[in-house]
Amino acid sequence: MATINFQNVPATTVVRDMRKVETATSNVYEAIAIISKRANQISAQMKEELHSKLQEFNNDSDTLEEVFENREQIEISTFYERLPKSTLIATEEFLNGKVYHRNPEKENRGKL
Repeated sequence: MATINFQNVPATTVVRDMRKVETATSNVYEAIAIISKRANQISAQMKEELHSKLQEFNNDSDTLEEVFENREQIEISTFYERLPKSTLIATEEFLNGKVYHRNPEKENRGKL
């Protein structure tokens, strides 16, 4: 599983030039669909990483009296909360040409 690179990704919403977004596909809707699929992949990967880290703190014999706040667990959760959203990461990757994409329908049309 590849690690997600979130350096140089803004943590807040950024206004984008739609002409730059559509340059790779010549279709803004196709570009947004690609970004959306990549964002879903990133989100799933981040969720899996978070759950695996929090699993270490899981105790099978939890009762109401035994549940307590674990400082390390809180720090891990807040770290993931502060990360840029998956859509921002995916958009940045797409604009920097780091997302592999292809459209088999377009490829098949060229062969006919």
